[in-house]
Amino acid sequence: MILRMIKADLLKMKRKWIWFLIVLGPLGVLLLQGVNYGLRYDYLVKPGGDHWKDLLNNITLFIPITLGLGFTIVASMTANLEHQQNAWKQLLALPISKRTVYTAKFMLNSFLLFVSCFLLSVGTIILGIVLKFGLDIPYLQIVKMSFFPMLAGIPILGLQVWLSTNLRNQALPLTIGIVGAIFSMYSFYVPDWVIWKWTILSSKNHDPIWFVYSGLAVGMVMFLIGMIDFVKRDVK
Repeated sequence: MILRMIKADLLKMKRKWIWFLIVLGPLGVLLLQGVNYGLRYDYLVKPGGDHWKDLLNNITLFIPITLGLGFTIVASMTANLEHQQNAWKQLLALPISKRTVYTAKFMLNSFLLFVSCFLLSVGTIILGIVLKFGLDIPYLQIVKMSFFPMLAGIPILGLQVWLSTNLRNQALPLTIGIVGAIFSMYSFYVPDWVIWKWTILSSKNHDPIWFVYSGLAVGMVMFLIGMIDFVKRDVK
């Protein structure tokens, strides 16, 4: 049933801008680095340097804000598939539990962001090859760079799906998400329990994998809280 709902939402998205945004996020980051290397190639690519590592470090700088905006906008747009057409009541009138509806929305958002991260990993490999960094490609590091921030940011996704699904007016979810995305870029010195810090995967006290495990655990809690609240609410 959940898969059927996800397929139905994917059909609703055909005339929306969601897929464009899913592609735009990683493409924008990669194009920015393409321009950066194009203008400063001799400065950035010095003999004897680890060019792949440098490329990944440069891309990593832009992942937290891009991912934070992705969580926010995608969650809002997928929730608006029902909000804009006043379709919640019709959807919930079907023989489908509210738990299933909410779980499908959360899984849809996770899938869309997974696609975006996958495109980032593939695009990074292509960019490195185009820049003539050789075929000694650090696949594992590219995968970690692309997917670890997303996994660490699952609590943010849970929060945004919760707010966007339960609030018809998207001003508050969008405001919280955009401010959080900007804040994440400057969050190194804030306490490690602040979830908007987790996407940078950097701390004086913990390794990057700690943020991934914490993101998965807390993300599940946020998902359950959002689902319970959605079940209890009189959705309009």
